[in-house]
Amino acid sequence: MTCELCDTDGGKLLWRDKFLRVIRVDDADYPMYCRVVWNAHVGEMTDLGELQRQHLMGVVFALEQALRNLLNPAKINLASFGNQTPHLHWHVIPRFQDDRHFPQPVWAQAVRMDGQKQPPRVSDETLKEELAKVLASALQ
Repeated sequence: MTCELCDTDGGKLLWRDKFLRVIRVDDADYPMYCRVVWNAHVGEMTDLGELQRQHLMGVVFALEQALRNLLNPAKINLASFGNQTPHLHWHVIPRFQDDRHFPQPVWAQAVRMDGQKQPPRVSDETLKEELAKVLASALQ
């Protein structure tokens, strides 16, 4: 059996430790959409020990805070499904009132055809670098 999250990083790597990684998803409608991916192939949060769960959620929360500080979104969506890719990972998605799906989930039918295409304030590459630095500092 092949697993996209075992075989590849699953996106553009922002931060990694021996247990997990933070990646940025390539999505033109959601430029700073990120995932926190557990490195070992497990499917559910309860497959992890208590300390592992705490570490994972600590990184999810640090990423959420970094995105809030950098982007000032209307909302951050957090989700863990694994229905299509049964490898433990959390989606961390900054949402803006003018994005294609707001206030619906990003997987719903679009309510706008021309949602936000660029992150506010700075270029995508600058923002990626800034987010990686903030994460590294927060997770030391």
